[in-house]
Amino acid sequence: MDNRFDVAVIGAGAAGMMCAAVAGQRGKRVVLIDHAEKLAEKIRISGGGRCNFTNLYATHQNYLSRNPHFCRSALSRYTPQHFLDLVKRHRIPFHEKHKGQLFCDRSAEDIIGMLKAECEAGRVVWRMPIAVRKIGKVGNAYSLTIDGGEIVADQVVIATGGLSIPKIGATDFAFRLARQFDVALVEPRPALVPLTFEPSGWQRFVPLAGVSLEVDVEAGEKKERGHFREDLLFTHRGLSGPAILQISSFWREKMPLVLNLVPELDVGEALIEGKARIKKNLANTLAQWLPSRLAEGWLQANGFAPEVRIADLPDKQLRKIGDSLNRWTSVPNGSEGYRKAEVTLGGVDTGELSQQTMMAMKMPGLYFIGEAVDVTGWLGGYNFQWAWASGYAAGMAV
Repeated sequence: MDNRFDVAVIGAGAAGMMCAAVAGQRGKRVVLIDHAEKLAEKIRISGGGRCNFTNLYATHQNYLSRNPHFCRSALSRYTPQHFLDLVKRHRIPFHEKHKGQLFCDRSAEDIIGMLKAECEAGRVVWRMPIAVRKIGKVGNAYSLTIDGGEIVADQVVIATGGLSIPKIGATDFAFRLARQFDVALVEPRPALVPLTFEPSGWQRFVPLAGVSLEVDVEAGEKKERGHFREDLLFTHRGLSGPAILQISSFWREKMPLVLNLVPELDVGEALIEGKARIKKNLANTLAQWLPSRLAEGWLQANGFAPEVRIADLPDKQLRKIGDSLNRWTSVPNGSEGYRKAEVTLGGVDTGELSQQTMMAMKMPGLYFIGEAVDVTGWLGGYNFQWAWASGYAAGMAV
């Protein structure tokens, strides 16, 4: 078995395959190593199996990082249009869902097949399923101890992702390796993840599990405050849906969430104005603007009688009901953790890496790309775009 390569890429996911394909097609001798039995499982399950492979409007402003400008260079050199051109060249049918989110018409398998074909065009050598047990320096090169032998490579690219969704093979390999080579980390945490609430306090909202609606949501502090208008989903343990996944990247422990369940309307004002002419009870009145199950359940959960007619209530009480809907402030007690998190926030500190090449500046020849790096995109195709852009940057540099 040949064991000498120009480049070893560890991790055959989105970023790893992109990097290997680009480097291979530049004439580099590349080996791509992955411990998983199944190729690119995270791509396969993404977007409900259809892979939200990019977002047409992705810019550096859609990403969270200790250095928010770090990702600007890679994203400007490999844009959503570049990836879209690749998709079109492989004749993969796709569609825009909303807000610039692009999905495969058929299946995420189309994207996996495309990346595999690109790697084959670059004569990339596959080593899979094979685990890397140890990495060390040999002169100016790196020695990789793998199951069944050793590989020596001039350059090593770490594309093993973060800690999200361990059941499909996520590990802390990238972070352990960073520590080994004294490359700093930003403390990792689950992101794009449902949020949970104290069971005793949440009990009154459990009957609303399964209810979904569009809301405004806010959390965070100062420059790190996020605001989104997306769909919210009530669950048995707390809140989920795109609105919560988005805001979870900005939320920190003991921090309140502020939700507007009727973002287009001042509910208190509407109730007071309609008092003279509306003969309906409270629940039926609110059901004009909310799902009916939520209208009744909300009133009960907040101690208001659903059957009372709004005409019989003082303005102060109607204003209180309106405020509870337009500015619902609540404090989650945690999240569903890495098992439900779509991505990992934090990771290899961008201050340690070249923004042009993704190389660790204190370890020439060692690169970190994709989710392993402290660059986290919003929900909606942004994280895949970072995978393509950072993979391309490293693939062009090795």
